[in-house]
Amino acid sequence: MALLRAKDAAKMDAKARAEKLKELRMEMARAHVAANKTNAKTKEIKRAIARLLTFGTAEAAKLRGETKQK
Repeated sequence: MALLRAKDAAKMDAKARAEKLKELRMEMARAHVAANKTNAKTKEIKRAIARLLTFGTAEAAKLRGETKQK
């Protein structure tokens, strides 16, 4: 069960990504309080947050004109 797929994150604009990030962080806080341990749901929320942050960083680098050099 994926909360957020990579292709969906790539389609989002910066504002939508920020809203989804805020929503996921609140959901993770609620899950931590309820479970009081790491379970499958918190792991999936963390992965979704990481995907959003990765796409945000990649987009910012692209706007700055930075590329990966080998």
